[in-house]
Amino acid sequence: MKKFALIVAGGKGTRMGATVPKQFLKLAGKPILLWTIQRFIDFDPTIEIILVLPEDQFEQWGQICADHRFQHPVELAKGGTTRFQSVKNGLQKVGDSGIVFIHDGVRPLVSLATLTNCFQTALEKGNALPVAPVVESIRRLDGAASQHVDRSQYRLVQTPQTFQCEIVKKAYEQPEQDLFTDDASVCESSGYKINLVDGNVENIKLTNPIDLKIAEVLLVS
Repeated sequence: MKKFALIVAGGKGTRMGATVPKQFLKLAGKPILLWTIQRFIDFDPTIEIILVLPEDQFEQWGQICADHRFQHPVELAKGGTTRFQSVKNGLQKVGDSGIVFIHDGVRPLVSLATLTNCFQTALEKGNALPVAPVVESIRRLDGAASQHVDRSQYRLVQTPQTFQCEIVKKAYEQPEQDLFTDDASVCESSGYKINLVDGNVENIKLTNPIDLKIAEVLLVS
């Protein structure tokens, strides 16, 4: 079965307080994006990698590959003005059959077990959404008031959100809507039931400076 990894990396590093895009920030000696891509290569060395970047970062990516002697084939796709448009652009470079993992470029700690869970479930059921339990109490806002809710009824959504190629490519033919916060919501809008699978709790999205410190500890431990 053909496998594709569609890596979306359009961050600007604003919340990191960085002067470079966050996907290019160093983590344990090399850019976050290289760690992320390597996870998929470790899972399956034959996987086809499609990397979605803002067009003005293509040259920077090429320099990173040269500096770190990274030679695995990666096909670049131009990022759009929204995540929906970026994924849609990337899907144009994905085959019509097989399994595609759609993953945040700044989630370098996805485990091989999570990738296996996603692949097997998408293969059997059409799609797979990795999630983690909510471990802290949460409250629902209602204007100036708030209300306690049962955290056992909620899950934290991760990536890679994984699909049979023909399903997700068809779903992305519909017009973009504000409610599309991820790929699962796009497919759900097309009438598909979303299948939850166990993710891994360390599969965090690196957004703030503290996330970099946590990720580095996890990588070297």
